[in-house]
Amino acid sequence: MIRVDQARKSFGTLVAVNDVTVDIPAGGVTSIIGPNGSGKTTLLSLISRLAPMDSGTISVSGLDVTATASRDLAKKMAILRQENHLTMRLSVRDLVGFGRFPHSQGRLTSVDREHIDRALEQLDLTPMAEKFVDELSGGQRQRAFIAMVLAQDTDYLLLDEPLNNLDMKHSVETMKLIRRMADEFGKTVVVVVHDINFASCYSDRILAMRDGELMCQGTPADIMTPDVLRTIYDIDIRIETIGDQRIGVYFT
Repeated sequence: MIRVDQARKSFGTLVAVNDVTVDIPAGGVTSIIGPNGSGKTTLLSLISRLAPMDSGTISVSGLDVTATASRDLAKKMAILRQENHLTMRLSVRDLVGFGRFPHSQGRLTSVDREHIDRALEQLDLTPMAEKFVDELSGGQRQRAFIAMVLAQDTDYLLLDEPLNNLDMKHSVETMKLIRRMADEFGKTVVVVVHDINFASCYSDRILAMRDGELMCQGTPADIMTPDVLRTIYDIDIRIETIGDQRIGVYFT
């Protein structure tokens, strides 16, 4: 599991993560929701060691993220950042190959190439493997970055707002891929999402944050209630049940 104990992070006088304690069990999809500035991305950055904690401890599958060697941690956990800017023109295959760096250190073996080919196939990217990334649509490009972290072959995948700049179709496709990574590939996926309805429909559990604090956690049924959502977002959100999904209506 991922264990966060009294994690705290400040930027000057702003407390971005305020003594958060939570256990994220292995397996399934955990979504982190909350308004802008609630600390979602900062918490994910602390877990992935992209940002140092001011205090507290975090472990991933028993490994202390502050004390474990980067190469060892990268074999256990992969992260897809919110913004992914390429400084060079890469083919899709080359981009996915970067996911193997913790294992290959830049010298790809036959085993590495098998992982790359498998990730391309699993995300339906094989036909465009030799295309340049900047030639892809938004949805295809996002799938290529997800294939990169999948090729890293870690038990834990951390995805920071993977739906950024995607239209409805590509957002749905991406969330289906995230669900598939948990169900078919056995990954533990932690994802930051803005849309509460994507969190509701595709998650096993939800962490709800506000002002740097973890306000609520539980199943989608636990979180998708008018009282809980008002506590998080400070607006009235009506809940409709469609099939077996709880949908928040907040635009009326």
